[in-house]
Amino acid sequence: MVLVTGANGFVGRHLAPVLARQGWTVRRAMRRAAEDDHEGVVAVDTVGPTTDWGAALEGVEAVVHLAARVHHQHEEHAVRLYRSVNIEGTLHLARSALKAGVRKFVFVSTVLVHGRSNHGRAPFSENDVLTPKGLYGMSKAAAEAGLKTLAMGGDMAVTVIRPPLVYGSGAKGNFAMLLKAVRLGIPLPFAAIDNHRAFLSIENLTSFIAWRLSVEAGKFDVFLVADKEQISTPDFIARIARAAGVKSLLFPLPIPLLSLLLKTTGRQDAHDSLLGSLELDLSKLATIDWQPPVNLDEGLQRALTASDV
Repeated sequence: MVLVTGANGFVGRHLAPVLARQGWTVRRAMRRAAEDDHEGVVAVDTVGPTTDWGAALEGVEAVVHLAARVHHQHEEHAVRLYRSVNIEGTLHLARSALKAGVRKFVFVSTVLVHGRSNHGRAPFSENDVLTPKGLYGMSKAAAEAGLKTLAMGGDMAVTVIRPPLVYGSGAKGNFAMLLKAVRLGIPLPFAAIDNHRAFLSIENLTSFIAWRLSVEAGKFDVFLVADKEQISTPDFIARIARAAGVKSLLFPLPIPLLSLLLKTTGRQDAHDSLLGSLELDLSKLATIDWQPPVNLDEGLQRALTASDV
C-alpha cells in the first residue's frame, strides 16, 4: 500500500490512478474526504508538526509526499506557515513513517531549491550547493536537508524529486495563464526572449514516481526530472498554440522594457520564469532504467485534450 499526501491536488489526482494501474493499493490523504468517495481516502486536517498519521500509515509500505504550502509568499504569517507545513510537517510525517515501518519515502520538492535562474552558469545538477530563492524554495531546501539526516540514520529509503514547471490537464499557475491567453488569441510580447527552460509533463512526473517506487533504492537520493527538450519561452508558447490548434500571436517587446514592466508590477516570479533561463543537467536520468513515456509535444497534446482527472 502507498500513502499519497496532497492527493486532491493537481499532481495527486494524476498520480493515484497511475499507481493503481501499477498494482498499488492507494490510500489518499486529503484535508477533507469527498462525500461520495470514502474508499481509500483518509482525512487529514492539516500537515504540520503535530499531525496524527497513525491511522493513515497503518499497513503502508511507501509514502509519496506531495502536500505543501505553495502560493502564500505574501501572507502576514507566511514564514510560520511555510515552516509549519513544508519543513516541520514534512519531517514529522517522515519520522512517523519511519516509526511505522515504511520502506520508501518519495518527496516531491522543487527546482527552486537551486534558484530561479541559471543565467551565467552551468545547468543545475543534483550535486550543486543549493541556493534557494523565496520562502517556498527555502522551505523545500530545509525539508530536504532534514530528510537526508533522517534517512542516513534510519532504514527508510528517501527519494527527493526536484521538478521544474509541471504542465498537464488541470494544471494551474503560469501554464494555465499561458494556455488561456493562447486560446483567447491574446497577443503576447515575448517573441524577443532568447532563453532555455526545462518543463515537465505530468505523465513523465507520475511515471518517474511510479518507477521509483518499483525499484530498490539507497538511503537517500536526489533526481532532477524534466522533459528531454529544454526550449525558450516563445517556443513553449508556440508549442502550446500548435497543440491547441490555434495561431501563436507573439510580438517582440524590447527585453529591457519587458523586464521593467514585470518588475514594476511586482511580478518578480513571472519575470524570472518568462525571461530567465532554467536549464537542468539531466545526465543522471540517462544512467537509470527509466525513460519518459512522452515527449514535450505529446505532453502538451495530452494536457489540452485529456479531461481533468
